[in-house]
Amino acid sequence: MARSDPRNRTRYWEDPDIAGLSCLHADFTDHDYAPHSHDGYVIAVTEAGGAEFTSRGAVGEATPAVLLAFNPDEAHSGRMGRSPRWCYRSIYLGEEAIAAVNGLLGIEAAPHFTANLFTDADLIGDFLRLHQALDRGGDTLRQRELLVASLGRLFRRHGSGRARISVAPRDRALLAPALELMHDRYAESLSLEDLSAAAGLTPFQLIALCKRETGLTPHAYLVQLRLKTAMDALREGVPIAEAAHVAGFYDQSALNRHLKHCFGVTPQQFARAGRSAHPVPALNFHQ
Repeated sequence: MARSDPRNRTRYWEDPDIAGLSCLHADFTDHDYAPHSHDGYVIAVTEAGGAEFTSRGAVGEATPAVLLAFNPDEAHSGRMGRSPRWCYRSIYLGEEAIAAVNGLLGIEAAPHFTANLFTDADLIGDFLRLHQALDRGGDTLRQRELLVASLGRLFRRHGSGRARISVAPRDRALLAPALELMHDRYAESLSLEDLSAAAGLTPFQLIALCKRETGLTPHAYLVQLRLKTAMDALREGVPIAEAAHVAGFYDQSALNRHLKHCFGVTPQQFARAGRSAHPVPALNFHQ
């Protein structure tokens, strides 16, 4: 039997928050998959290189330009094919995870995928971001938001019967309770379910309505509230770690990452600037 290339790398883990949800990050140079199936959905995106897969009696090619999706119990196999490398990320949703996702989307049963290969660039990006967020851990609201949004779009677009997931109503007033909850309890560990329950919407509907009315997803809106609080604290000379804590960030590195991503400066740079003549503009929220 040929020995596996020592350069092959795999990491597999189970999500600590959603039972039945697991992930794989693999980087292969010579691996072939024998025909097999899973008891739940498999969704995969390729980061580099590619491979060939066989399913439904046909051969397809996994590349960074496609998203692969297999239904529960759908047999498939894979091989390296023409590429010397296959680096990819895959998500597995077992029965418990599927039931949880159905509840988050407000549907009774998950749909059947009508094909295995999809070329929607936005969906590829969605699932890459989702997998990376699950890989980093920590921010459960962002993880749950990405899971709901990406699966909701995939199910509605490519599921059998176009997956009858209710879209968000156009009544801005429905959003007000969720925004009020974030303004009142931004420093707490709010969940997507908390926010959607306040609005009387499914999490999928809440994400869409919040994005349409504020330009931000619920997670992004909450991050802005926390940044405002942290920035006000830093202006008052509060130490960075304490400013991160009072604002609701789970650690100092989270504050650093979000402040730099949104405003291009680190907390230390912002704190040093102090009460400058050109402060960062105040954030403006409209409820």
